[in-house]
Amino acid sequence: MELTHINQQGRARMVDVSAKDDTERVAVAAGKVLMAPQTLELVRTGGVRKGDVLAVAQVAGIMAAKRCWELVPMCHPIQLTGVDVSFEYEPDGIAIQATTRCTGKTGVEMEALTAVSVAGLTIYDMCKAVQRDMVVDRVRLLQKDGGKSGHFVREEQVGRHFADGLEPVARGSVLATCISTAKGTRKHPVDQLRLVVGQGIQDDAHAGNWHRQVSLLGNEAVDRMRQKGIRLSAGDFAENVLTQGVDLRSLPVGTVIDVGTATLVVTQIGKKCHNDCEIRRLTGMCVMPTDGIFCVVVRGGIVKAGDELVAWTEKRNS
Repeated sequence: MELTHINQQGRARMVDVSAKDDTERVAVAAGKVLMAPQTLELVRTGGVRKGDVLAVAQVAGIMAAKRCWELVPMCHPIQLTGVDVSFEYEPDGIAIQATTRCTGKTGVEMEALTAVSVAGLTIYDMCKAVQRDMVVDRVRLLQKDGGKSGHFVREEQVGRHFADGLEPVARGSVLATCISTAKGTRKHPVDQLRLVVGQGIQDDAHAGNWHRQVSLLGNEAVDRMRQKGIRLSAGDFAENVLTQGVDLRSLPVGTVIDVGTATLVVTQIGKKCHNDCEIRRLTGMCVMPTDGIFCVVVRGGIVKAGDELVAWTEKRNS
């Protein structure tokens, strides 16, 4: 494979990307800070004297992504359109995930990797007075999409499901993401959803430690009602995620759904309709009770319009 970062004299150069087309790009990177249970508990309970460890690390990761080109010599300055850094407590440490987005000629995997690296180093710095032998471990690219190289998905992202005896049964995409501040009302579209394990969607009225944290509805079902002359927009049926290309009703309870950088598990198909809800009063009927599905979050992340959705169920006996 030819290395484009090497010039004719065999010396390093910054690649000329002038002729490339601007494309929407997204990258997801991950890493982990391994630490003792006692240190982890101090972070969790706010017992670290320097302050809120994860709040500082989150800001550090975002700042690092924005300044990646100043840290890695051959990286281009990139106008990022989005950076998100999230954390998950695990028994042996803190898992870190960063998602970066831009519309441009190159990027954005180095920015995501830099965000994870600096967030991990910040956690170490905040906690080193308590434990010196922490390890910033397994910084790696999970996904990258956009540009000539196409869509890259790290094998572990898919392999973990095959190892669990699952197989992909449906693929589709996200058309819109929506939230609401009160139950029983229409939701309004937002740029992205932040999904949190054990809670659901940040800032959504249905967030909480229960079995219907995230609602999904297929645009195909909404189109059937539009054909009756009803004007409908994303969120009118109180769905968090409006999808395209997947028959959601056919997915059994227990189905694993990878969407954006998050993972869901289906917990309920349809629901009892509230006759006095705003959606039913406005439309005269509701497709959510028959066509909607509900899930819990098992891996946190970001979901936005355009993201791929892949459903996994148990392998069938051949």
